Amino acid sequence: MKTMAYTLDKLPLETLIGLVARATEVLARLDERLARSPVRDGFVERQHFADAAAALWLEGELVHLEDLVLHDAHMDIRTPTHELTRAHAVLRVRRRILSQKPDWALSREGLRELTGRGHTASAAVGVGQEGQGAGTSVVEADVRDDVEDDLLAEEFAEIDAVLARSSKILNGADVPARTLRSDERPDLIYDLDWNEEERLAEWQAVLAETRELPAVLRAAILLEAWSDIAVLQHAAWLGSLLVAALLRQDGLATNHLASLHLGAKNIPRERRRARNQPDRLLACVDAIHDAALAGLKEHDRLVMAKGQMERRLRDRRASSKLPDLVELVLSRPIVSTGMIQDGLKVSKQGALNLVGELRLREMTGRGRFRAWGIV
Repeated sequence: MKTMAYTLDKLPLETLIGLVARATEVLARLDERLARSPVRDGFVERQHFADAAAALWLEGELVHLEDLVLHDAHMDIRTPTHELTRAHAVLRVRRRILSQKPDWALSREGLRELTGRGHTASAAVGVGQEGQGAGTSVVEADVRDDVEDDLLAEEFAEIDAVLARSSKILNGADVPARTLRSDERPDLIYDLDWNEEERLAEWQAVLAETRELPAVLRAAILLEAWSDIAVLQHAAWLGSLLVAALLRQDGLATNHLASLHLGAKNIPRERRRARNQPDRLLACVDAIHDAALAGLKEHDRLVMAKGQMERRLRDRRASSKLPDLVELVLSRPIVSTGMIQDGLKVSKQGALNLVGELRLREMTGRGRFRAWGIV
C-alpha cells in the first residue's frame, strides 16, 4: 500500500483556522435553524435533488432538476439517460444515509453496503455444511449428480432477485444502489489493477488519524484525501456523502445532510484541482462554507414562500386539498399535474384548479408536460 497522501504536521493551520471557524459557524447556524423549522422536511428533500444534480455537474454532466424530479416520481417524459440514472443513484444514497443512524454510513456495515462489497453466500455453501458429519461421501456424490440443477437454481434465484429489486424501486422503496464486486467487473470499463480495497483502507487511515481535529477541518481533509486517493473508479461522488455523514455523526449537522457537491459547484475548478495540497484544502473548506450559506438562503426562501402560500389558505374548508399541495410544493423543486394527482388523489382538472388557486408559477414554458414551482 502506498503512503498517505499527506501528513498532518504540514497543514497550513495559520491560513485554515479562520476559514474553518467561519464555516463551522454558518453550518451550526443552519442546523440550529432547521431543528425548529416548519419547512425542514421540504428543505431536506430539495437539498437531495439539488446535491444529486450538482454531483453530476462536477463530473461534467448536465442533469436537469426537472428530469430528476419526474424520474424519481416514475413520470419520465423521455427515456432516462445514463447521467440521469446516476444522479438518481446519488439521490437514493443520500436518502439512505439520512434514514439511518448518524454513525451508520462510516461503520463497517455501512461502508460495505454503500461501496457494494456486501453480498450473500451462495446456496451451495449451505448444502455442503448440512452434510457434514452424516455420510459425507454420499452427500458429495449427490452434489456432483445435482450440480446442473444447483446452477440452474442459482440462475433463477439471481433473476428473482433482480425482479424483486426492480419492483421495489418502481414502488418507491428505499433500495441501496448496487455496485459490482471486484470479481464480476468487466475489464472493458474497469481497471482491474485499481485496488479499491487498499485505497479505501488508506482513506480510513486518514479518517482515524484526524479523529481529534475540529469537525470542519477534518471534513475538508477527508474530502481532499478522497479525491487525491481516488478511492472508487465510478462513484467519486460517494466521498462527499460520506463526509457529510461524518459532519452529521460529529453533531455539527444533525438535522440534515450537508450538500457538499452544491457547495463545491461554486468553487472554481482551478482551485478544486490545484497542484498543491494546501490550496485544495482551502477550496474544500470554502465548499463546506458555501454549502451551508446556500442552505441558509434556501431555508429562508422556503419559509417566506410557505408564509405567502398559507395566506391563501384562510377561510378554506377543513377538507381542502390546498394545505397538502403546499407541503408537496415545498418538498420538490417542481411538481407536475401527475405528481399532484398521485400525491393528493385528485383528478387532472382538480389538480389544475388547485394550482390556479395557489397561484404557482409555471416553470417549463411549455404547452404540454407543464410543471409548477415556487421562485
